[in-house]
Amino acid sequence: MTLVFIDQDKLSVSKTNMRYGKKAPDVSDILPTVRKRGVIQTLLVRPNPVPSGVEGCQDGHFEIVAGSRRFHAARIVAQETGEAEPLPCRILSETDDAAAVEASMIENLARLDADEVTQWETFTRLVKEGRDVADIAATFGLPDLTIARVLALGNLLPRIRSLYAAEKIDRATVRHLTLASKSQQRAWLALFDDPDSHVPTGYQLKAWLFGGQSIPARFALFDLDGFKGATVADLFGDDRYFADADAFWAAQNEAVEARRIAYLEDGWSDVVIVPPSDHFQTWEFEKAPKRKGGRVYIDVRSSGEVTFHEGYMTRKEAQRVARGEVPEVAKIARPEVTSTMQTYLDLHRHAAVRAVMLSHSGVALRLLVAHAIGGSHLWRVSPEPQATRNDEVRESVQTSRGETVFDERRRAVLAVLGFSEEEPTVTGGNGDDYGVAGVFLRLIELPDPVIMEIISVIMGETLASGSAAVAAVGSHIGVDMADWWQADAAFFELIRDREVLTRIVADVAGDTVATANRKEKGKTLKRIVRDHLDGADGRTKVERWVPKWLGFPASAYTSRGGVGTVAAHAKVDAARSPEADPDPDSDPEPFAEAA
Repeated sequence: MTLVFIDQDKLSVSKTNMRYGKKAPDVSDILPTVRKRGVIQTLLVRPNPVPSGVEGCQDGHFEIVAGSRRFHAARIVAQETGEAEPLPCRILSETDDAAAVEASMIENLARLDADEVTQWETFTRLVKEGRDVADIAATFGLPDLTIARVLALGNLLPRIRSLYAAEKIDRATVRHLTLASKSQQRAWLALFDDPDSHVPTGYQLKAWLFGGQSIPARFALFDLDGFKGATVADLFGDDRYFADADAFWAAQNEAVEARRIAYLEDGWSDVVIVPPSDHFQTWEFEKAPKRKGGRVYIDVRSSGEVTFHEGYMTRKEAQRVARGEVPEVAKIARPEVTSTMQTYLDLHRHAAVRAVMLSHSGVALRLLVAHAIGGSHLWRVSPEPQATRNDEVRESVQTSRGETVFDERRRAVLAVLGFSEEEPTVTGGNGDDYGVAGVFLRLIELPDPVIMEIISVIMGETLASGSAAVAAVGSHIGVDMADWWQADAAFFELIRDREVLTRIVADVAGDTVATANRKEKGKTLKRIVRDHLDGADGRTKVERWVPKWLGFPASAYTSRGGVGTVAAHAKVDAARSPEADPDPDSDPEPFAEAA
């Protein structure tokens, strides 16, 4: 590169510069130095592009690849003094767009942290210039995963990217929205814009995206008139939903397979079905016609929605084709087997594998765990969202000892499985590119005690809050809530019933104090309870107090308390019988071996 001094009127900001097209950058931090000493550090420039066949640069003009802030600061000083001093510049080749973009990114990342949307715009230009993820990662010293996540912003609707750039959406929410279909993104924006609706964010958004099975009838690829399952209308009758998700998926998968066969018979080189555990990332592919080996990607979402991406190949394949390294693909004749024959083969293989697996319980256990983690169209395991609109309740739960202990174990399991510890859950579709199969192959290498640890976390994540299952497990294990809970401000704020408060006072202070204060205001009753729990204001300190609702088993303070946790324990009691509670020390007969 050549060092020269170039007049300011011969310089302009390049389109490859990260800050091109944006408002003038903030230069308040460097302006005093430029006023006093001028621009000392060189700008990186290259000749302006010129029409084909013209040599040199256009009228001696140069475009700034790196150094936009110094240039803007120099222009401010020139306006103040009336003198525009030439600026020191190093000249790049005018042909290498990718190198120019990289130079701008490297300098700006080192000086000012560019927001991820700006990084996405720049990384996307680099991809179009032929750089792959590994190249970009090596250039900027960032992990491949970081580059891939930034590029995934291309899957977002422009308005969502704008909200993220304006810091109105947090990073965890955006990460999950990159996995959402366009219709899901539009539905999420509708909730975001509605002040009366709860918009899911963070890990709750992941459960919203992948946990529900309210499948609209409009997603069906098959003829609804011939569908034997039931559908139900929503409250407004604007759409219908499938009452039986299993029946829907059986018909939907059959329709997807029929479309795959039709594409192949039409001459497409390949048809790839992208399962719900994976996602079609547009930035990883380029458009390619059928005659040049373009494929069809059928993107199946857990919501039931199916999108057909016709004429795509990976960017690396497209680059090889452009260089003539891959011959054009001739039209492929009809597939070797018909769809009915393929079904025949699949069903017989399925029957044989599950019969043999009866003798391999360890394999079956690991496969069960793999399905809970990776998900499939037959498995819909959803993490408990722990949802609440009350900020105080949310903070109380998130900072509790139980949540802290569980989160530490969850992160350990994510590390064992090779997943990022930033993932909010183990379950809910965390499979890698190979889905359930990939998770299963990891699990098959782990010993039984580790598998049992993973199962404990999976069940913890998917145990429904408020259910009879929580009551049954807590009672069976003997959970002492005094080890896991202490009264906090959120708890007292939520108690509004005077009769209940009086009973709680009796709990901690005795019947005499409760009777004497039964006509006091709720605020006074709460203070009495707090003082006893804290040992304050001369009151006797009460250790390890837990309200009756929280205990195992739970009970009520009044005759009106037969709901919630109390009702859950009532269900457990109704389900318990001598026949249903065998001696844990007995050795039941194993299953009889099939003849």
